Amino acid sequence: MPITEDDKRWMRIALAEAERALEFEDVPIGAIAVHKGEIIGRGYNRREADQDPTAHAEMIAMRQAATVVGYWRLEDVTLYCTLEPCAMCAGAMVLARLPRLVYATTDPKAGAAGSVMDITRHSSLNHQVTVEHGIFADEAAEQIRSFFRKLRAQGQK
Repeated sequence: MPITEDDKRWMRIALAEAERALEFEDVPIGAIAVHKGEIIGRGYNRREADQDPTAHAEMIAMRQAATVVGYWRLEDVTLYCTLEPCAMCAGAMVLARLPRLVYATTDPKAGAAGSVMDITRHSSLNHQVTVEHGIFADEAAEQIRSFFRKLRAQGQK
């Protein structure tokens, strides 16, 4: 399925969600869950704010989406993320039966949707997720690079 104008609109919203993570000095990663043309879940990294290693943008957006649909299966939901999901998030997408993932930029260190590994489309699993990527990749990557440049300038991480 090719990237559409709607995909671009939704990814802009995910990029705005990513900016919210900066309030908590967390890595600026954002995600939204869209069902039948409506946002039913939003998330941004909250690991630092919540002191929770599972508080990734994707996990938060999927939890909200499941609450809205009233079921753990996220059928007919598209998840938009600014960064390629990690193994935990990709695994949750498979388990939630998410049909489609759209992410902006790859994660060459921990990506689990095609770069380092591919949990989302692993043939041994009972579900595969359709994956699209590259939409606003430069912008998403710059959000993250800028965050880490600032940390290094402050002598952190």
